[in-house]
Amino acid sequence: MDRRQVLAQYLRNHHVMTLATNGAGGPWAAAVFYANEGPDFYFLSAPHTRHSADLAQDPRVAATIQEDCNSWLLIKGVQMSGSVEKLEGEARDHARRQYGLKFAGILDAATAPDRIARALQGIGWHRLRTQRIRFVDNSQGFGHKDEWTAAEMFA
Repeated sequence: MDRRQVLAQYLRNHHVMTLATNGAGGPWAAAVFYANEGPDFYFLSAPHTRHSADLAQDPRVAATIQEDCNSWLLIKGVQMSGSVEKLEGEARDHARRQYGLKFAGILDAATAPDRIARALQGIGWHRLRTQRIRFVDNSQGFGHKDEWTAAEMFA
């Protein structure tokens, strides 16, 4: 399988990315659920969160997606950088559809747990547009990395 296909499958099989932001309080990291469509990673966040406040000041971010392991030889994950924008209108609706494909039922007030349905009423939808993406895969050799621009990866 081509390395880009391996990465695409990895992204489909994982659900949480750690988003690193920088704002008035300094650097910050937050875990968010994501759905991606090529180089665009959709996530939602409440406006009162620190990372949302940071994004309003500076849209540049770094993000990681990785699995938990206990051996350096098994480390595998994604590192990326890009910028985030808050979505409105059709772009927000598109993000909701993509998110709904990955997390079936969670956006439906009739099927989502009450706490989640209430929380979803006040959230903001965001898109991380990746510029660079690196896939670290120590199962291919210690320190093995494949790196692309978003245009190269998702061409």
